[in-house]
Amino acid sequence: MSRAGFGAQLRAAEAAVVRADRRFARIVERAGPCRLERATHFRPFEALLTSITHQQLSGKAAETILGRVKERLAGGRFPTPEQVRAARMPVLRACGLSGNKALALKDLAAKTLDGTVPTARELHRLDDDAIVERLTTVRGVGRWTVEMMLMFRLGRLDVMPADDLGVRKGFSVLAKLDGVIAPKALLHEAERWRPWRTVAAWYCWRVLDV
Repeated sequence: MSRAGFGAQLRAAEAAVVRADRRFARIVERAGPCRLERATHFRPFEALLTSITHQQLSGKAAETILGRVKERLAGGRFPTPEQVRAARMPVLRACGLSGNKALALKDLAAKTLDGTVPTARELHRLDDDAIVERLTTVRGVGRWTVEMMLMFRLGRLDVMPADDLGVRKGFSVLAKLDGVIAPKALLHEAERWRPWRTVAAWYCWRVLDV
């Protein structure tokens, strides 16, 4: 799909979400057009390695560690799966990775090389559930991580990351709830936003930004 075609889908999605749930009308007006993008070419291995490195860390700390991984394994470039597989655990730990994260990167490299982790071209051909099933077999990769890839790399427009605290908080403010909505309750609410739940989630995040 062309960039223009994807943009037209987003504009249709914005209008459809507001028609389905008028509570979104004000935030869509204030935040402006949805700025999701669809990456035709990307490396799932690199995206997942970055996600694993960032887990439970501030952005600055994670980028520092990722920079060390690049420098020590690949001379400053992004390492290949072969380079990560060949790296010794003490080297990975010396980069600042925890033992669990180092093992997760090893598993990611192995599963990329054996084809468990699809290429970007293959991912674009798979449905959302199949992608979640394949990628969550990688150590350290949970459903939320895959949902972020579906939304921000693959441009899938009907994803609802119900466990995401930002989405839950944003919707709770939008709906004027006393507390933060539970994931299961959010999934129930989100049924009315199909097949544009990704766009609804994006605007829930914006509630906390504008």
